[in-house]
Amino acid sequence: MPLIYVDTLDDPRLDAFARLTEAQLRSKLEPERALFIAESQKVIERAFEGGMEPISLLMEEKWLPSMAPLIERMEKRTSEQTSGEGLPVFVAPHDELERLTGFELTRGALGAFRRPALPPVADVLRDARLVAVLEDITNHTNVGAIFRSAAALGVDAVLVSPACYDPLYRRA
Repeated sequence: MPLIYVDTLDDPRLDAFARLTEAQLRSKLEPERALFIAESQKVIERAFEGGMEPISLLMEEKWLPSMAPLIERMEKRTSEQTSGEGLPVFVAPHDELERLTGFELTRGALGAFRRPALPPVADVLRDARLVAVLEDITNHTNVGAIFRSAAALGVDAVLVSPACYDPLYRRA
């Protein structure tokens, strides 16, 4: 795994984590460049196992041992897709990560992933029996709670209106 140690978050390779706004990450004008940030090993692993394309990881050094098996799987798939370039894993000091997130990053890591293209609604609903519809919910905590509840209740599909808060926002 290519580890890249950084002393500060000023490195331009960390723009997705440190400088881009949520609107810039979504990149509606250039959807092929759109990203989302996953926070915590569990969320990063679920995104990866769900087929999302990882761009890079950012974490404190103490999380490397617990993340190593996942990083190895991510690295393997990324190398196959990018002709051996690999997955950049940025390692930053604790203070810099706390400054970035505004709180103690207790869940370990941040992952930048390519935002997937939205499938047509007809495809999403084709085999769905139980569907949740989120219309204009403007609180990221509520959106996250609804998605977690939908998963627990066996909901087959979730439709989100354009004015609804982004379910891929890292705090959702």
